[in-house]
Amino acid sequence: MRAIRGLWRWRGNPLCRSSDLAEAWVALTALLLILSVAPLIGALVGGAAHSTLQRSVREQHESRHRVTATVVRALERSPLTVDPEGASGEELRSRVLATWTGPDGSRHEGPALVGIDDPGSGDRFAIWTDARGREVARPLDSETATTHAVLAGFGTAVVAAALVEAARRIAVRRMVRRRYARLEQEWERAGPDWGRTGAGS
Repeated sequence: MRAIRGLWRWRGNPLCRSSDLAEAWVALTALLLILSVAPLIGALVGGAAHSTLQRSVREQHESRHRVTATVVRALERSPLTVDPEGASGEELRSRVLATWTGPDGSRHEGPALVGIDDPGSGDRFAIWTDARGREVARPLDSETATTHAVLAGFGTAVVAAALVEAARRIAVRRMVRRRYARLEQEWERAGPDWGRTGAGS
């Protein structure tokens, strides 16, 4: 808004310098870019990220299988650990030795994280495996993928707006330096005669 007011104020003003007008135009251009181009770039990046992540979600759900595992015994009496894959990020897990049958019919045994406070032998829980029955992380869900895509788009729009603002500041700083350099030159030319009565006559 300052850019628009500045352009309107300098309209037809005899005191308006070309540098003042240039600064106002640079500010107006930056404002228009921030309001139009930055959101557009953010939307494009967010859309691309969304389609890529949703494709990844589909691929993960096709290649990963949910199977039922059985606790053989608890491992380590160490404090419960936090599952980083948990929906809230605060789902407490404990390590157990478990057995399960893979989608291909193969039998497996190994350590696993289970969301049971006090796991005992014979307790059953679900885990995710690949086609060969090896334990893998749970697949990404569609809602989380959408959230990541929105954050990517928003972050890109903010970065684009910051770059435009940085470019505006650099351009204005250069204009101000040029203006001061011209002013110095004018003072140097006027300096020898400054303050003399009848100078130049």
